[in-house]
Amino acid sequence: MQSKGPGQEPLQTPRAAGLAGVVFALLLAAAIVLIRLGIPEGSAVTAQGFTDSGRRRAVQAALALVPFAGIFFLWFIGAVRAHVGAAEDKFLATVLLGSGLVFTATMFGAAAAADAVLAVAHPSGSAPELSAWDFGRHFAYTMMTGYAMRMAAVFVSSMSAIGHRLGVLPRWLTVLGFLIALTLLFVSPKIPWSELVFPAWSLVLGVHILAAGLRAGSRTAASV
Repeated sequence: MQSKGPGQEPLQTPRAAGLAGVVFALLLAAAIVLIRLGIPEGSAVTAQGFTDSGRRRAVQAALALVPFAGIFFLWFIGAVRAHVGAAEDKFLATVLLGSGLVFTATMFGAAAAADAVLAVAHPSGSAPELSAWDFGRHFAYTMMTGYAMRMAAVFVSSMSAIGHRLGVLPRWLTVLGFLIALTLLFVSPKIPWSELVFPAWSLVLGVHILAAGLRAGSRTAASV
């Protein structure tokens, strides 16, 4: 078996991080869209509307995607931290890891609340009780927009700070990260669909890491 050269090992982690970030972004965006379509937000939406089979299938599909989104997000965090290595700032690294773990937990909590909304519908297809519908729907959106996305804002800002301090992220991506963090902190709970900026940022970051890894691999191959 061919041994790995000293320049080969560091190239695998950024590629893994980039791939994990891209897959996570796509899964989370799909789950958010499906939840928004399946369990609409707003006082004008009644419980009777949830008996529609299309909406139920949308929620079921979103719930199936959420665990895999969480898995790829944890892989993304681990791969990024492994790539940074000993150069990481302990304070920022702790905030990055902590916010990422809390985000994953609250995302799972929002999915569980959406699952509860799905479960309160009677097997016969009649509408769920209004109190159970309102509680479950409000709880799911509060967990997602009020808590999960604010933890995502902390994750984005700490990741942007680490990238800026180590010089591994371009200036435009760092500025974009801080703007996304502000949006998630102050806009997401008030404006529907604004939480999609987080998977959008994750997709951009993942593509950038993948492209950087490919460029570094090309330079290494050319120098051999």
